[in-house]
Amino acid sequence: MGKVYGSAEQALDGLVRDGMLIAAGGFGLCGIPELLIAALRNSGVKNLTVASNNAGVDDFGLGLLLQTRQIKKMISSYVGENAEFMRQYLSGELELEFNPQGTLAERMRAGGAGIPGFYTKTGVGTVIAEGKDVKTFDGQDYILERGIVADLAIVKAWRADTTGNAVFRKTARNFNVPAAMCGKVCVMEVEEIVEPGQLDPDTIHLPGIYVHRLIQGQHEKRIEQRTVRAA
Repeated sequence: MGKVYGSAEQALDGLVRDGMLIAAGGFGLCGIPELLIAALRNSGVKNLTVASNNAGVDDFGLGLLLQTRQIKKMISSYVGENAEFMRQYLSGELELEFNPQGTLAERMRAGGAGIPGFYTKTGVGTVIAEGKDVKTFDGQDYILERGIVADLAIVKAWRADTTGNAVFRKTARNFNVPAAMCGKVCVMEVEEIVEPGQLDPDTIHLPGIYVHRLIQGQHEKRIEQRTVRAA
């Protein structure tokens, strides 16, 4: 069977279940898999743990799943742009595992590379290190971070061929590549699907071996923060 599906709902069919761990690409509203997020909301799946740099904004991106209380835990680096995310966390309604951005990206990459854990100096001596193994190398302390292996990865690319080889556009690459790598199953949405051979091999950011299903769709491309000056 081919990898191309007709819609986000079709691409997620048979893959989602309550309580699963999802790795989501994107940074703020840049490069987020908005169609797949909407399909997850519509599926009614609940008690999700989501590994993502943040949770979008209140009415877009992963913020939609917070509105409907479908997420029980976030593994994230940043809370600030989403008031509902902050409200649920501070009121004890949402579990939150804080990760420095580089650590979160490496946890995803490590999981995709079959590396169960790694030591990093980032977070030593802070709340990030609480409950984690500490080892000393060359007189410096390092904490053990576990690789992330997600039940499902949802990502967004600019272009892909029908085998899943993908190209991300500029900063929209962000967390998409490591998120795709760490999923047991990866579903990707793209703006354009082409035939094999139409992409320059030297421009491919994510090999198709990591991608199991893909869809093509129209994307809203909102701007998260718009700052203008008076005319």
